[in-house]
Amino acid sequence: KDVTVWRKPSEEFNGFLYKAQGVVKDSPNRVVDYIRPGPYRLDWDSLMTSMDIVETFDEVSLRSSKGEWAPAGANAGRYTGQERHCGCCCCCVSIEYGETRQSFVRGFNHPCGWFCVPLEDNPGHSLLTGFIQTDLRGILPQSAVDSAMASTLANFYTDLRKALKV
Repeated sequence: KDVTVWRKPSEEFNGFLYKAQGVVKDSPNRVVDYIRPGPYRLDWDSLMTSMDIVETFDEVSLRSSKGEWAPAGANAGRYTGQERHCGCCCCCVSIEYGETRQSFVRGFNHPCGWFCVPLEDNPGHSLLTGFIQTDLRGILPQSAVDSAMASTLANFYTDLRKALKV
């Protein structure tokens, strides 16, 4: 398809760093508005079922989100920023916050982020690149994780493109 997903061993944990890359027909500002956790994301991302802002520190928000991959919630400090006309980013890492439940396996996001830059030859389009290092924890075969991550990341682009057309 038009989305490419790679993986390589992570330097952060005993798992993999996944890189997803594809072109999206819109400006970097609007794309990042849709991918960062917030009201737009809850409308179109079927894997994110809820989100609460737990605390805000200047430009960094501590958010708790729940979805298909994180039934007990994934707490992440997130920063969304922009550097002139270069593009936008949305970065996060999990942090320990609040109570944990013994009956759930809580995944952990090692440093990860989405970077969006305008295409020089086509300013109405943006190159969206994601770096994801999620430790799902639990007892899962690596082949199942790889298959799920690749298809989930490809579907992320498909769903995002549909949402941006609205």
